[in-house]
Amino acid sequence: MAITSANQLELLQTAEAVAREKMIDPGLVIEAMEDSLARAAKSRYGAEMDIRVVIDRKTGNAYFTRVRTVVEDEELENYQAQFSAADAKPYFEPAKGQARWLRGGAPLTDFAGGPQVGDVFEEQVPPVELGRIAAQSAKQVILQRVREAERDRQYEEFKDRAGTIINGIVKREEYGNIIVDVGRGEAILRRNEKIGRESYRPNDRIRAYVKDVRRETRGPQIFLSRTDPQFMAELFKMEVPEIYDGVIEIKACARDPGSRAKIAVISYDNSIDPVGACVGMRGSRVQAVVGELQGEKIDIIPWSEDQATFLVNALQPAEVAKVVVDPDAARIEVVVPEEQLSLAIGRRGQNVRLASQLTGLDIDILTEEEESKRRQAEFNARTQLFMDTLDLDEFFAQLLVAEGFTNLEEVAYVDQDELLSIDGVDEGTADELQARARDYIEAQNAKALENARALGLEDSLVGFEGLSAQMLEALAKDGVKTMEDFATCADWELAGGWTTQDGQRVKDDGILEPFGVTLEQAQDMVMTARVMLGWVDPDELHPAADEGEGDESAATEEAGV
Repeated sequence: MAITSANQLELLQTAEAVAREKMIDPGLVIEAMEDSLARAAKSRYGAEMDIRVVIDRKTGNAYFTRVRTVVEDEELENYQAQFSAADAKPYFEPAKGQARWLRGGAPLTDFAGGPQVGDVFEEQVPPVELGRIAAQSAKQVILQRVREAERDRQYEEFKDRAGTIINGIVKREEYGNIIVDVGRGEAILRRNEKIGRESYRPNDRIRAYVKDVRRETRGPQIFLSRTDPQFMAELFKMEVPEIYDGVIEIKACARDPGSRAKIAVISYDNSIDPVGACVGMRGSRVQAVVGELQGEKIDIIPWSEDQATFLVNALQPAEVAKVVVDPDAARIEVVVPEEQLSLAIGRRGQNVRLASQLTGLDIDILTEEEESKRRQAEFNARTQLFMDTLDLDEFFAQLLVAEGFTNLEEVAYVDQDELLSIDGVDEGTADELQARARDYIEAQNAKALENARALGLEDSLVGFEGLSAQMLEALAKDGVKTMEDFATCADWELAGGWTTQDGQRVKDDGILEPFGVTLEQAQDMVMTARVMLGWVDPDELHPAADEGEGDESAATEEAGV
């Protein structure tokens, strides 16, 4: 095949046909053809030559050009595509025939100064004859470039549709995954993203949530989901105009796909009931969503900024007697009447699990009797603690517990005014209480430190910020006796964590977990030890902070402002 007048127009016609079929820019197809022809020409003239091909977009003429660039003498490597200024001088003259000089991408008109580094010399070469192998290679190049252009087009089209609902037609099923035709591309609905035991046949219509769009080597991958909580939220947005207009906002949602769901809504217009608007006249709006979700029961609850109130709403239809929130531990205790316990927990823990997902808190549900027994046990244990350690009678120890004191540290280091606010406690009594508490704590600390040193604890860890004497004793018992030992610990080894074994979550107890050390605190302490040992450069830990201490304008420029 030769690029002659007989088939010049065929190039343009082929490019137009391929572009229409693949829905891409015809210019991209022509560029692919130029690239494939250039590769074929290199196989004919030599792989080291810089051969370029330009196809006229109007006539289809293909022009083959050999390009040589002027470089510094020491940079001269490829004599077929480069030459030095001295070697270029014989060719350095105004354009003759089919040759020309370019400087800065524009044709050169002033030749007085001689060739300069960066100047480009172009001369046309005869078109090549494409044999069978060369033609096949050119075809592969064109197909590859067209596929890449098609993938780029698909990615650009779908990347902004992530987080929306899309309609498609089922094409086929592969290993339980559904391949969906979404117009200008294919999407995949994985087996675990289907609701319950949904089954589809080819040509079935399907509606799903675009969970993610990724650019991968085999092309853009569009991942769909029908189990994601946001799928339900987007369905409500389609069915409830007030949500679409922003008058009502979906603050949180949780799902047990195919079974039950909870959605929390708030209205920014006092005249509109958010729950009623989502339910619709005779339940028409919510039923449309339920129908799409294969009969999934949906609880619509009002959202509240007050955590306790929100949780009471989230546990509906169960009635809650009392809520105790512990924001530091991100836990919440809910006390319900005995007859409401099963309703609050739900079948297989479904109701409390969805409420936990909705609020983002771990929820403990107790009956009133269980809560009373537990609090009585805690009261008795704290009373006995004060009686044993502070040498108090039962009445006085109970008085301290009733006033909210839970441990010796609170008694020893609390502001004395809090002790004086207790009936019957004067300054002398308060001083004596705090002195006894401090003496006991110091004795316990000394004993724990002595035990730790007897186990081989080195002085390098004594005095480490954040580690009490009891913590040092626990570390020594576990074999952590030096700063190096401590620095090699993982954060979960200190604070505890969870691992999965045979598909089951197993609790890993941390060495310092009994002392209330969190995962973040463990990370900070381990990193501090590594910095002290010189294993980690402290400047690498907080680069952003270091930049902020420098020139403000430089930081602003760095941020792209």
